[in-house]
Amino acid sequence: MEDSTYDAERIQVLEGLEAVRKRPSMYIGSTDFHGLHHLVYEVVDNSIDEAMAGFCTHIDIKVNVDGSVTVEDDGRGIPVGLHKKYKTDALQLVLTKLHSGGKFDRKTYKVSGGLHGVGLSVVNALSEWLEVRVRRKGEVHSQRYERGLPVTEVEKIGPTDETGTVVIFKPDSDIFEDTTFDFDILSGRLREIAFLNRGLKISISDERSQMSNAYKYDGGIMEYVQYINRNRTTLHEKPIYFKAEKNGVSVELSMQYTESYVESIYTFANNINTVEGGSHLVGLRAALTRTINDYARKYNMLKTSGEALSGEDVREGLTAVLSVKLPEPQFEGQTKTKLGNSEIRGIVESTVNDKLFEFLEENPKIAQASIGKAILASQAREAARKARELTRRKGLLDAGNLPGKLADCTEKDPSKCELFIVEGDSAGGSAKQARDRSFQAVLPLRGKILNVEKARLDKMLKNAEIRTIITALGTGIDTEFDLSKARYHRICIMTDADVDGAHIRTLLLTFFFRHMEQMIRHGYIYIAQPPLYRVKKGKTERYLFSNRELNDALQELGQGADVQRYKGLGEMNADQLRETTMNIDSRILKRVTIEDAVEANDLFEVLMGDAVEPRRRFIHEHAREVEVLDI
Repeated sequence: MEDSTYDAERIQVLEGLEAVRKRPSMYIGSTDFHGLHHLVYEVVDNSIDEAMAGFCTHIDIKVNVDGSVTVEDDGRGIPVGLHKKYKTDALQLVLTKLHSGGKFDRKTYKVSGGLHGVGLSVVNALSEWLEVRVRRKGEVHSQRYERGLPVTEVEKIGPTDETGTVVIFKPDSDIFEDTTFDFDILSGRLREIAFLNRGLKISISDERSQMSNAYKYDGGIMEYVQYINRNRTTLHEKPIYFKAEKNGVSVELSMQYTESYVESIYTFANNINTVEGGSHLVGLRAALTRTINDYARKYNMLKTSGEALSGEDVREGLTAVLSVKLPEPQFEGQTKTKLGNSEIRGIVESTVNDKLFEFLEENPKIAQASIGKAILASQAREAARKARELTRRKGLLDAGNLPGKLADCTEKDPSKCELFIVEGDSAGGSAKQARDRSFQAVLPLRGKILNVEKARLDKMLKNAEIRTIITALGTGIDTEFDLSKARYHRICIMTDADVDGAHIRTLLLTFFFRHMEQMIRHGYIYIAQPPLYRVKKGKTERYLFSNRELNDALQELGQGADVQRYKGLGEMNADQLRETTMNIDSRILKRVTIEDAVEANDLFEVLMGDAVEPRRRFIHEHAREVEVLDI
C-alpha cells in the first residue's frame, strides 16, 4: 500500500548546527556525564594544537560560579576577517560550520588532535550561550552566540599587545542530563595533557570551591611514568626513554619495569587518550615481545634456543606511556578512543625494535633485571596454564558447566540479564528469594576472595571463589577475555554495609579492574545500595541510606520512632531486600566507571598493594570523608 504522506516534501536537510542539536551523541559520544566533560576537551584540543605547532605556552581553564567554563590560551588566535569564498567572517565560520578549520591542508597544523574540524562548532551548538574573544594582530575581537546562533556580529572591542583565544561557554540544560562539571575529572585529563606536552603549563581553577591546580612537566612522558609508579617498587631507577621520527610520524616511548604483576600501558595519538588501543599499541606489543626474546637468545638467558617468552611475560610489571603524533590520524568514532591507521603499526614496531634493543645493549643490568622478571612470569604462567587445564578438566572453568551455587535466571538474552554477586550464604539465600527469577541471577560468595593485586595468575586460578566468578560470567580473563560472551550485561556487587562488606567490594573491584577491565569500561559493573536503616512510626515506614537521611527522618517523625540498623544483608527478609535493593522500580544502583585510568590504577595500587606508607597516608587524608564506619 502506497503511503501518500511520504513525498519529496518529507525529505529534510538539517542546516548548519541543527544536526548537532538533533543528534548530539553522534558528535560527542553521549549527553551524560562523559559528553558534558567532552565539551571542555574539545575546546582545550584547539589550544593544544596551537601548542604542538609551537605557538602556545600556557592554557588556563576556569569553572565559573554560574556553571560556565572559560578556556584561554596564548596561541595565535583564531583568524578574523572576511572569508572570500564563504563571504562570512572566518571566526563565525569556525564557530558555525562543521568541518571548518585549519587542520586539513597540513600547512597550518602538521598534527592535531581536533582532526574533524567539528570541535568548537559542536561546543557552540550544544551551549546555552558561548562567547569568544580573539587577541590577534594588535586587536581584540568578540562575538556571542546562543544555542549555536550568532546574536552579535564579530566586533572589534579594543587594542592589545597579546595573542590568543578565550572561549566561554555554558552547556545547554536542554541537551545534557546534568550540566555540573567535576573539577577532579577535568584536572585528571589536564594533568595527562601536560605530561604529554613537555614544558606546556596548564592551569585549572574552580570558582565554586576555590580549588585550583597547575601542571607543567619538563620531563614529559618520562615524568609521567615516574608519576604512575610512585607507589610501586621499580626494578630500575630511571625509566627507559626514546623518541624518533619516521615518515613524518613522531614516536615517543617511556617505560619502566616494576615488581608488580600487572601491566600498565597507556597509549596516545596526537594527545588523544586511545583507551581502546589501536595500531600503535599492536606495534608496541609486537616489538616488546620480539626485542626481549632476541636479546634473551643472544645472551643465552633462555633454557633452550626454541624457548620463547610470551607477550604477557615480557609485559608483566611493565609501566609504559606511548605517544605518537601523526599528520592524518584515523580514529574510530568522533570520541577518538582507538587509532585505526594501519601504517602506524609498522612504524612503531620498527622504531621500538631498534631503539629498545640498542638501549638493552647499552644497559645490561636493566636488561638482566627486566628479562629475569619476564622469565619468572613465564614460569608462573606455565603453572597457571596447568592450573587452568586442571580446572577445565574438572569442569570448573567451563561456561557450559555452571557452578552449583549459582542461581541462574531463565532469560537467555544477556542484555536483559543481571547477576547479583552477594556476600555470604545467608544473604545469598535472601537474595535468591527476593529476586525476579526471569532476569536476575544470584551468586553467593563464601568469605573474601583473593587479593589479586598481590597474586600471580597461577595462584589466582587456585582460588575457588574467583574460578566461580569467571565461570559464571563466561567472558574469560586477560588476553582470553571476550566481552561478547558475557552472560549478563549488569553485574551488581551486593555486600554488607560494614567494614568487611567494603573490603569484599574492593577485592571484587580490584579483580574486575585488573582482569576484566572492559566490563567496567562498557558499564557492566554496578554497586548495589542496600539501606542502612529502617525507621518506623505508626504506619509510616522508611528505608534510609545514610546517617544524614536518618537524622532528617527522626526530626520529621519526632519521638517514638523505631530505628533498625542493618549491619548485614542477612538481617533483611526477602521482601525487604526485594523492595529496597533488587526491585528495578525502587532500588539504587551505582554504575562503576573509569574516568581516569591512571588514578584508578594508582588507587588500587595504594589500597591493595604491598606498600604500607601510601595506604596509611591515603587513610589519613580521606578519613573525614567516611560517612559510615562500623567496626
